[in-house]
Amino acid sequence: MKLFVVTLVALAGLLPQLALAESGYRVVPTMVTDWKTVYGQIEAKDQIPARARLGGTLVELSVSEGDMVTAGQELGRVVDAKIAFQLDALDAQIAALESQMANAARELTRGEELRTRGVITVQQLDTLRTQAEVVGQQLAAQKASRQVTEQQASEGVVLAPVAGRVLEVPVAKGAVVMAGESVATVAGGGFYLRLSVPERFAGALQQDAPIAIDTAGRSVEGRLAKIYPLIAGGRVEADVEVADLNSEFVGARVLVKLPLAMREAVLIPAEMVRTRSGLDFVNVSGPGGTVERAVVPGPVEVIEGKPMVEILSGLTGGEEVVAHVE
Repeated sequence: MKLFVVTLVALAGLLPQLALAESGYRVVPTMVTDWKTVYGQIEAKDQIPARARLGGTLVELSVSEGDMVTAGQELGRVVDAKIAFQLDALDAQIAALESQMANAARELTRGEELRTRGVITVQQLDTLRTQAEVVGQQLAAQKASRQVTEQQASEGVVLAPVAGRVLEVPVAKGAVVMAGESVATVAGGGFYLRLSVPERFAGALQQDAPIAIDTAGRSVEGRLAKIYPLIAGGRVEADVEVADLNSEFVGARVLVKLPLAMREAVLIPAEMVRTRSGLDFVNVSGPGGTVERAVVPGPVEVIEGKPMVEILSGLTGGEEVVAHVE
């Protein structure tokens, strides 16, 4: 019985050491990325104005800022009152030419009958046939002119150039607009982030590099899709593609972390650092046992889903850090 108790006491003394050994972490210098935090602005790939193709009065306007539209959807309608009068005039001319055409056809039929009886000459019959053809061509020309005017009237309908969100409606119903004037601006084709980076960091930007983005309180990852070669005002512009970018507000600014350089750092699991009396400590295992050492922690990075804290001072690499045991 005494031997059994002694054995239990010995095992109890070894349990903390076994737990420390199992929870130990060998400190190895690791290459980490230096990040530069900048602001990116949400932009639409396509911002196309829906223009009026006809000058006149805007009698209908069916959209406002923020509405979602489809390509080809009717946004408004412009009416030019003069077109109705032009159509009436063309209809009158067509009616007159149709009457002339009917009379010319009757004259030609009568002339063909008289020619068979030898009453008129071939030249007179050709004259009647020419008159009928001329009136027919004039009638066709007037009908074509009417189709042109009808097409102009149909161009009063303002259509959405692309599917997307309406960003701006600079006119109101009842306004007089000119041909080519914008009635609404539609953003579509997807959204991306436009960055403006100081030129001293231009050499560190790499095509297709992963970009960390903080938008709407959540972190997402994007891809540096394009770097523009023109430097304007000491800044370089670049575009970042994001799969699930929040596009509720076009032009909104979000925080973007750019990878600039790689450096060597000492990282340990964040739970191995204990703060006491304003100081930070880690347990370091050595030949003489476990000792507590003061360290200066840096930023925390999530690596493979696990928070790791950078140790700026107190560890150099090669030590074995063990978890604190309560």
